[in-house]
Amino acid sequence: MQTTLKTPVAFTGVGLHSGQPARMILRPAPTGHGIVFHRSDLRVGDARVPATWDAVNQSPLCTRLENAEGASVSTVEHIMAALAGCGVHNALIEIDGPEVPILDGSASQFVAKILARGLEKQDAPVQAIEVLKPIEVRRGEAWARLNPAATLTIDFHIDFADRAIGRQHKVLNMSNGSFVRELCDSRTFCRKADVDTMRANGLALGGTFENAVVVDGDRVLSPGGLRHRDEAVRHKMLDALGDLALAGAPLFAAYTGHRAGHAITNDLLRALFANPQAWRMVTCDAAMAARLPGAGVHLGEMRRVA
Repeated sequence: MQTTLKTPVAFTGVGLHSGQPARMILRPAPTGHGIVFHRSDLRVGDARVPATWDAVNQSPLCTRLENAEGASVSTVEHIMAALAGCGVHNALIEIDGPEVPILDGSASQFVAKILARGLEKQDAPVQAIEVLKPIEVRRGEAWARLNPAATLTIDFHIDFADRAIGRQHKVLNMSNGSFVRELCDSRTFCRKADVDTMRANGLALGGTFENAVVVDGDRVLSPGGLRHRDEAVRHKMLDALGDLALAGAPLFAAYTGHRAGHAITNDLLRALFANPQAWRMVTCDAAMAARLPGAGVHLGEMRRVA
């Protein structure tokens, strides 16, 4: 069955890149609604921004959605991952600024509030996207691929010169709440040199050592160190789930990313939907629905974050 929120859920914070404060409220929505943002601060033009792959205006630092009239919402990947990982299919997201609050740099606060407030099952089956043929896209040394699979899996490889990150690889079956247990508390990360460059260019204005893991060579500069030894690759998997959620429906596919970022995952969805022979929409029966991310998840599965 499709799922929405039982009651509205509110968040307040600043955007990672803009530094602008925003209040965001997740509201229940009817069956077939999907995930839609609404810029409540805009008084002229269309303020609704669909959370879909074809609304992405590609950016190297985050996922930015924009409608035909130019209304946009940036850094949507963490809230999209939280909704997908909790199994929320329908929600209206009201936001009074241009960027989703970064909070602690992970999706854990989104997940905790969503699960604490509770979800409501709706009287309609879940529609999902079944990948039928391999699809791959490349940009230089980076690439991403979708293969047919009976459930969504994410296989991610990263390779950074900084010894605090280095080479990391992780594979997860995303069904039955593994996002909540394994990924949702992993924070965005960056190199101190990159932070200095971004700030010099008017970016990362809302970034702090408290909402990102900042590394410098073999040192982790953020207080408290890492939440996981492989927190960096876990966060990349979190981002990938959020970006894949812009397909507009859950995926039955095996995703592999090698040094992949937001733009490559969006390229991958564009390549998938450009090939009608590579996918089909299916109506989930009970057995299929039980393999989706978020199926049966509850608040007790969250790892306690200091």
